Amino acid sequence: METRVLPFTDETIAEAAELILAGEPVAVATETVYGLAADATRPAAVARIYEAKGRPSFNPLIVHVIDLTAAERLGEFNDEARQLAEQHWPGPLTLVVPLRPHAGIASIITAGLPTIGLRVPRHAAMQALLRATGRPLAAPSANLSGSISPTRAEHVAKSLGGRIPLIVDAGATDRGLESTIVAATGGPLRLLRPGPIEVDAEAASGDRIEAPGQLATHYAPSKPLRLNATSAEPDEFLIGFGPVEGDESLSASGDLIEAAARLFDLLHQADASGRSRIAVAPVPETGLGVAINDRLRRAAA
Repeated sequence: METRVLPFTDETIAEAAELILAGEPVAVATETVYGLAADATRPAAVARIYEAKGRPSFNPLIVHVIDLTAAERLGEFNDEARQLAEQHWPGPLTLVVPLRPHAGIASIITAGLPTIGLRVPRHAAMQALLRATGRPLAAPSANLSGSISPTRAEHVAKSLGGRIPLIVDAGATDRGLESTIVAATGGPLRLLRPGPIEVDAEAASGDRIEAPGQLATHYAPSKPLRLNATSAEPDEFLIGFGPVEGDESLSASGDLIEAAARLFDLLHQADASGRSRIAVAPVPETGLGVAINDRLRRAAA
């Protein structure tokens, strides 16, 4: 894939919006770091973020929206969350709040959790892209997973060149540090990740993952989970892949992007079924399969 680097102009934003609406991820500047943006309502589009980044596990992603009104359509804001939003948005603060039912957000975004991380960015390029697409945009840092976060377009090109179609070059970012993340889900405010904005919140404890930048843990179904199953045993809901059909399939054609996009939805479906156990067909340890298997191993632990 050819990765083009174009300056931040109205024409570039229009082209970037077309790519995003077609399901592709695009790198764009925010005030913190460059983000790899994709349509947060389309599971396959979000899966392509993970594919491009080589992300090792499906941790929750932050969803960027145009304003507080748009955020409240996706998440449930209590008084404290709303006060923080009114004080610091637009800006480098992410608020983790309960996800509204039927919000239309792809389940791969939240990694199967009942919460969502939301942010209203200040940067003109990201604001323009949000207006042009009219969609909430998932946008983790635009770099290979585990590498240094990008603060310039050339950093993105060095890391993701050949993996994404377009980088919107708006110069160096202002902050160069990922957003502060605060959970406002009832009870005291909890600091999930420190960042540019200081918030009076207690430090999060434990290994439960609620946001990027935290210790990884697993999405745990309530039922036992067996991996690398080629057929169902009695009272198992089998999630197939490729030639293993199952009750439902991650991807009958063996497409890892489709499999990543369907993973959490099918785990939820299996967990809610009348069967007492869950089995999952083998998924190859290549490309996105590494991330899929990482999450499945954590779910089965």
